[in-house]
Amino acid sequence: MFSMGDEENLSIKKNDSSTVSAKSIVQKKLEELGMKFCEEIDRGVFPTIQMKSRSTSNIFYSPKYKQYILGDSKVTRSSRNIAHLRPFAQMVWTAYFVHELIKQKKTSTLRDVYYSAQAYDIFFKDQSESDNIITDLETVIEHPRESFNVFPEERSAVFGDLTIEYTVPGYEGRRMNLSSHPDGVMIGPALTDARFIKTSADKVIVIEKGAMFTRFVEEKVYERFNAILIHTAGQAPRSTRYFIRRLNRELGLPVYIFSDGDPWGMHIAMVIISGSANAAHLRELTTPDAKWAGVWASDIIDYKLPSEKLSEIDIKRLKELKNDPRYEDRHWQKQIDLFMKIKKKCELEAFSRYGLTHIVDKYLPERLKELGA
Repeated sequence: MFSMGDEENLSIKKNDSSTVSAKSIVQKKLEELGMKFCEEIDRGVFPTIQMKSRSTSNIFYSPKYKQYILGDSKVTRSSRNIAHLRPFAQMVWTAYFVHELIKQKKTSTLRDVYYSAQAYDIFFKDQSESDNIITDLETVIEHPRESFNVFPEERSAVFGDLTIEYTVPGYEGRRMNLSSHPDGVMIGPALTDARFIKTSADKVIVIEKGAMFTRFVEEKVYERFNAILIHTAGQAPRSTRYFIRRLNRELGLPVYIFSDGDPWGMHIAMVIISGSANAAHLRELTTPDAKWAGVWASDIIDYKLPSEKLSEIDIKRLKELKNDPRYEDRHWQKQIDLFMKIKKKCELEAFSRYGLTHIVDKYLPERLKELGA
């Protein structure tokens, strides 16, 4: 943890070797995969791809990693099998495409990959099919799509006293402080891979809702609580989860997550902490030490917050979370039970019944103190 005044800003060693290394490793693995196909063809053998199975029967919760992981079961996709030929060809093209992205230092979105395939007469019936092939390639290469330079459409943002240095082509060496724009800075590919230069922050506060993120900026939470603020805009995109992990791992900053007081808000926090089953093949997207700071079911009672009745879908979701191994901790179980008991839910904005600044003046300091911040 770093706790310093402005004159004692942390100077962070300039080191983007991990980013460069990841991309070079991915490029090498893609080239090795291509060489394997060529050698198999030269030998008169039908090329094959082997990967860990992503079926539900091969996904397990790991207490060690505090996330879902893939088991040892593997599947083989062979160009000899007519049923495998289409997805095999799609993966070969996708591997070629992302290799070109890395080599040319370009980026692409998931949507762009879907349309770019048509220029090569490689067709996907819809984007979900192309997204699934990219996930298969992640499993084969054992690196996330962000290391392929493929990103989703970004919608999250960050604000706070953190100076970064860009590493993307055309902007190498340019520096920016993330408090320079009142609306926050988008967490896109350039920021995700940027070097961290210096910061005075000693914590990260993650906020689900845009209105609260704006309120926190207006009320100078970043100064009052010495924090870097991150807006997830609902479920945090993977690049945002990776960025949060970097802040925690590289700078040692504790992470506190504020979401709506309902099962969906709980899950937004849990995905940041322990990931999702869909990303069981990846390890670099979780922040196990992050803490869910609210809104808790007990807050609805203690702060007498305006609330709504839980819907049948909400109750069904709570029952699912109750049996999810990620929620086995006593505090999570207590809050799930309390939600079920009071059958109420509320949003972060509910604190506004006491005034626009109540959440910053009273709730935030009380909760951070309770959590040891």
